[in-house]
Amino acid sequence: MIRVLLADDEAMIRAGVRAIVESDPDIEVVAEAADGREAVELVLAHRPDVALLDIRMPRMDGLAATAELRKIAPDVRVVILTTFGEDEYISQALGDGAAGFLLKAGDPRELISGVHAVADGGAYLSPQVARQVISRIGSGRAAREAAAAERLAELTDREREVLALLGTGLSNADIAGRLFVVEGTVKSYVSAILGRLGMKNRVQAAILAYEAGLVERDADR
Repeated sequence: MIRVLLADDEAMIRAGVRAIVESDPDIEVVAEAADGREAVELVLAHRPDVALLDIRMPRMDGLAATAELRKIAPDVRVVILTTFGEDEYISQALGDGAAGFLLKAGDPRELISGVHAVADGGAYLSPQVARQVISRIGSGRAAREAAAAERLAELTDREREVLALLGTGLSNADIAGRLFVVEGTVKSYVSAILGRLGMKNRVQAAILAYEAGLVERDADR
């Protein structure tokens, strides 16, 4: 059973998200919070596996709560709930340790998939969010793509393959299934990739995979 904490200052949003995630028999919402400070307190009290945090909340927003949880409860996986137009906050959240980004208006199945992915140690970006992040590169995009490709040159072919799958939001178990290897082998690859690239977490690596075009090329096969 995946234990989830949900934080949003709008009661109707909380009710809707709760109804969606609890439609999966393997997910249970153990606590709800109306602001970031309360979310942090409830995480310490309930120790959920995943915390779903809205970006904009009173007292403490989702970004500040993410940073706080990274320090005091690093085992809790944080997923940021976002809306279109808020992608400017994603870079900050990446640095603060968020494991995923989901659109409130996205496909409900995406929300359930995202919770499962991050609970299993993976990273998850809504495809729309990933496209928004990359599109914000704007001027200098070609230079960023070239820089990303240059960084990936340090990886082996197998590591690039793992990174491409990681970039789609797959968990270690899912990647292992795709590559016909044991999960422990994938964990070793992911650790090596993060170390070689100097990344703090899987979501940062996923963004780099998008910037370098690995995900698009993998998806086209």
